[in-house]
Amino acid sequence: MKYKTNAILAALVAGTLASVSAASFAQTNSDTPTAADQKAAKEQSKADKKAAVAQAKADKKKTEAQSEANEAAADAKLKNAKKAE
Repeated sequence: MKYKTNAILAALVAGTLASVSAASFAQTNSDTPTAADQKAAKEQSKADKKAAVAQAKADKKKTEAQSEANEAAADAKLKNAKKAE
């Protein structure tokens, strides 16, 4: 489940970066940006920020899950060591 979420968020970030790149290229070819261009750039910036926050949250959850898994593995090793005594 978490892998799918991370994959979706990564695709979202990649898509927004591609959109920003295309928008940037389009703006460099025109002399002055129109009001629609400025509004689109502003909305894209908001989307980029949301995607970055979502990715950070997903990374945090992944790190926490890995930490919990490591702790469970350590507990299991300790129990096995105690049984071996």
